[in-house]
Amino acid sequence: MSQSNNQINEDSKKPTKDRLNPIVFYGSAVTIVFFSLWTILFTSQAQSVISLVQGWISSTFGWYYFLTVLIYLVFVLYVALSRFGKIRLGPEQSRPEFNLFSWSAMLFSAGIGIGVIFFGIAEPIMQYNNAPDRPVDDVMAARHAMELTFLHWGISGWAIYSLVGMSLAFFSYRYDLPLTIRSALYPLFGQRIHGWIGHTVDIAAVVATVFGIAAALGIGIVQLNFGLEYMFGIEANIWTQVLLVVAIVGFATISAVTGVEKGIRRLSEFNILLAVALLVFVLIAGNTLFLLNTLVTNIGDYLTNFLSLSTDTYSFQGESAQGWLDGWTLFFWAWWIAWGPFVGLFLARISRGRTIAEFVAGTMTLPIAFMMIWMSLLGNSALDMVMSGNAEFGEAVMNNPPSGIYLFLAQLPMPIISTIAVTVLGIVFFVTSGDSGALVLSNFTSHLKNVNSDAPVWMRILWAVIIGVLTLSLLLAGSGTSGLTALQSAVVVTGLPFSIVLFFMIAGLWKGLRMEAFKFDSQRVSLPGHLSGRTGGRDSVSWTRRVSRAMSFPSYRNVMRYMDSAVRPGMEDVAAELREQGMTIDVFTQGEGDERHAGLHISLGDEQDFNYQVWPRKFQTPTFAIRASQASSYYYRLEVFLTEGTQGYDLMNYSKGQVIDDILDQYESHLHFLHLNRVAPGDSSLPDGPEQAGN
Repeated sequence: MSQSNNQINEDSKKPTKDRLNPIVFYGSAVTIVFFSLWTILFTSQAQSVISLVQGWISSTFGWYYFLTVLIYLVFVLYVALSRFGKIRLGPEQSRPEFNLFSWSAMLFSAGIGIGVIFFGIAEPIMQYNNAPDRPVDDVMAARHAMELTFLHWGISGWAIYSLVGMSLAFFSYRYDLPLTIRSALYPLFGQRIHGWIGHTVDIAAVVATVFGIAAALGIGIVQLNFGLEYMFGIEANIWTQVLLVVAIVGFATISAVTGVEKGIRRLSEFNILLAVALLVFVLIAGNTLFLLNTLVTNIGDYLTNFLSLSTDTYSFQGESAQGWLDGWTLFFWAWWIAWGPFVGLFLARISRGRTIAEFVAGTMTLPIAFMMIWMSLLGNSALDMVMSGNAEFGEAVMNNPPSGIYLFLAQLPMPIISTIAVTVLGIVFFVTSGDSGALVLSNFTSHLKNVNSDAPVWMRILWAVIIGVLTLSLLLAGSGTSGLTALQSAVVVTGLPFSIVLFFMIAGLWKGLRMEAFKFDSQRVSLPGHLSGRTGGRDSVSWTRRVSRAMSFPSYRNVMRYMDSAVRPGMEDVAAELREQGMTIDVFTQGEGDERHAGLHISLGDEQDFNYQVWPRKFQTPTFAIRASQASSYYYRLEVFLTEGTQGYDLMNYSKGQVIDDILDQYESHLHFLHLNRVAPGDSSLPDGPEQAGN
C-alpha cells in the first residue's frame, strides 16, 4: 500500500518538462500491436472472434447503446441551459484563443472527417433500399432514409464530443489538471486518478481513439483508391492502398509537427471553404428549389421524430433487423463513442476561455448545421436520380458504396473539376483527422508540464505512424474489404468499455459543477460584508477620495509601489494573526514584469486550500481619462484572483485596512463554500487549482 501511495504521489507531481507516461503509452501500444499482429497472422481466427464478440454485444447491449447515447445528450443540454452554462472553461479572465470561423472550421474538420464524403451518397441510397421499416411509398421511403441519415450524423453523436470536451476543458483549464480523461474523475477518486485507476481509463481512451481513427482512415482509403482508379486509371488494389496510407501518414505528420495554430488550423479553414464551395456547386448544378425544399422537410422530419428514432431498437422485427442495426445504428453509436476522447480532447484544446453554454451551443449547432446541409443536398440529389429512373446509379452505389460520390458527380456538369475537388477534400480530411489524432494521442500518453502545451514532436510522429500501421495491417489482413469489416467490428467492441467511462465522467463533472455552484452561493451570502470591506464606508473614506480613485489610471510603477506598501503588508498582518490560531500560511511575491504578483496561501488539510492573489492587469487607457493627451496609452489594475481566476474588481488605492477586510471577506466566503460542500450529499473534492492563478 505504501509503495502504491508513493507511486500516486510521484505521478501527481507537476512535471518540470514534457515526458512520456510509460504505463499509458506502453499499455496501449502493446494492446494495439498485439491486435494488429493477431489480425495479420491469424486473419480468419481474428475475424471470427471479433465477429462473434460483436454479435454478442449487439444482441445483448443494443438497448444499452440506444439508452446511453440519449442520456449523454440530455445531460449535456441540461448543463448548458442551467446556471452552470455561465461557468468559463478556464480562469474567469481567460478569453477564446481562436475566432469563431477558425474554431468552427476545426470543430468541423476534426469531428466529422472523411465519413461525410463516404456516407453522404451511400447511406441515403442504402437506407432507401434496405431500411428494416422502409415505407411502401417511395416518397415516404426517401424521407425516412434521410431521417435515419440525420439520426446517425446529428446531435446525438456531437453530444458525446461535447461531454468529453467540456469535462476535460473544465478540469484542465480551471483546475490545472492534466488534459487527459482521468482528470474528469478527480471529484470521484481524488489523487487516486494518478494511480492505476487513471492509467486504466487513459489506456481505454487511447485504444478506443486509435481504433476509431483507423476505422475512418480505412473507409477513406478504400474510397480514395476507387477515386484514383475512376479518374486516372490507377488500379484499385492493396498496394495502391499501402502507398496511400504512407502518403497520408506523411502529410499528417508534417501537419501535426507544425501544431494547432498553424498546420491544423489552416488546413481546417481550407477544408471548410472547399466543402462549402462543393455544396454551392451541387445546389446550383442540381434541382435548386427541390433541394432547398427537401432540406427544410428533412430537418422537420428529424426534429419531429427524433425521440422515436433514438429509441427504436427494432425489437419486433427480430433477427431480420439485427444485421442492419449492427452495420448502422449500433456501429455509429460505438464509432461516435470511440471518437469521443479524440475529438473531445481536441475540442477542449481549442476551446479554452469559452463558457460552457458557448461551447455546447457551438459544438451542437455549427457542425450539425453543416452536416444537415451536406447530407440533405447530396443525399436528396442522389435519391432524386434514383427515383427519376436512374436505377443503374443506385445499384452501382449499393454494390460498391465507396464509388457513390464519384458516380454522383459524374451525373453533374464539370465532373472532372468536381471530382478533383472532392478528392482533394478527402485527402485534407485524412490529414486533419490524422494530425489532430496524433496530437491528441501524444497528449494522452505524456506528462505535460503545462496544460496549454502539447506533447513533443517525436511523440506526434510516432502516433501518426502507429495509426497508419494499424490501418495498413487491417487492410493487408483482409485485402482491404474484410480487414475493414473486422476494423468496423472492433470499433463496436472497443466502444463498449469507454461508454462506461463516460458515465463516470458525467458523475465527476456533475460534482465539479455543483462545487462551483457552492462557491457562487458562498460569495452571494457574504456579499454585503464584501462590499463594505472594499469601500470602507463614508466615515473612513471621503467621497472626494473615492472620486479621485475612480478617475485614476495608474502606471505599472505606481501599482507595484502600492502592492509593496499596502497589499503585501495587509497579507502579512492577516498571516501573522492566523498563524497565532495555528494555521499554516504562506505569503509570497513571485514573477517579473506583468507576471509579478503577491499571494497568500492558507493550507486547509484535506479540503481545498484558500489561495488569494493580487495580479497587475494591463488595459488601454480610456478616452475620457483626465489629461488623456499626457497620459500613457495603457494603465494597470490590481485585480484579486482566487482559484477560479479573477474576481473582476480593482484593489488599487484602497487602504491597507480595506485590503485586510477584503482578504477576510474572501476567506470567510471560502469557509462557507467548504461548509456547503461538507453538508451536501456525496463525497466530492477538487484540486487546489493552479499555483499561478493569473495565467
